[in-house]
Amino acid sequence: MSLPAVSNSEWTVMELLWEKSPQTAAEVIAALRESTGWAPNTIRTLLARLVEKGALKAKDNDAGVREFAPAVRRDAVVRAESKTFLQRVFRGAEKTLLAHFASNAKLTPEEVKELKKLLDENVKSKS
Repeated sequence: MSLPAVSNSEWTVMELLWEKSPQTAAEVIAALRESTGWAPNTIRTLLARLVEKGALKAKDNDAGVREFAPAVRRDAVVRAESKTFLQRVFRGAEKTLLAHFASNAKLTPEEVKELKKLLDENVKSKS
């Protein structure tokens, strides 16, 4: 299954629904309106667009109110978005991406240790 591309605004809606779902449009609007400043119609448009893309599923509950829930898992979308970012910004060069982040990130010694462990495990799994 192809995963839908998700814009920054759509990502905000998805994060809310990955955290707690299903939710009605009114619940999504209440949760996002203050933090984003978006009008209710903007949020409804984002919900409709995400349903159209296949990122959300919409179903009427027992009271006849439409509820929204993710149709795709967060980790799968993160993986797809990461690949797109890698291709677009670093032309697919994983080493360049890692070197860029390693030289520009403010990592604690513990975080560096964890990253080294992940890299070592990656090398071992490919041997």
